[in-house]
Amino acid sequence: MHKKEAYIALGSNMGNRAANLQLALDMMEASPHIGVKARSSMYLTQPWGKVNQADFLNQVTWIETDLRPRELLENLQEIEIKMGRQSFEKWGPRIIDLDIILYGNEIIKETDLIIPHPYAQQRLFVLIPLQEINPEIIFSDSGMSIREVLIRVLGREEKQIIKRID
Repeated sequence: MHKKEAYIALGSNMGNRAANLQLALDMMEASPHIGVKARSSMYLTQPWGKVNQADFLNQVTWIETDLRPRELLENLQEIEIKMGRQSFEKWGPRIIDLDIILYGNEIIKETDLIIPHPYAQQRLFVLIPLQEINPEIIFSDSGMSIREVLIRVLGREEKQIIKRID
């Protein structure tokens, strides 16, 4: 199988958040099936969905992979488990969260795998780092450019606080 480009969102709000993101990236790069092309800066962001918890550190990475979407999801879930992630509640605190945002131009709608990620076009903590590493992205489900999506979300969600950490 030839390689596909994909984008993975990383998030952590427990423990040493920056170290957690770095460890997850290291574990991705250690896979013979994943090559990291680019990584965004880290961004300090307020929680989304469930707000009464610690702020998150978020990042997006651009990868090439020969894994199919389901295999990539399983690979990422394995990294989360190895890092000690436990899911107690939806959108709750977590040591690491790895989400497939885009996988080539594919549109996938399965019970536990939706690509493009169903909330990606609503979350500044995904959109801003995504634009940082590739400002040419077009979302395959909406046909909108990253710039168009960002303008819409910024008009609605300017209250979200995002701080770039260099």
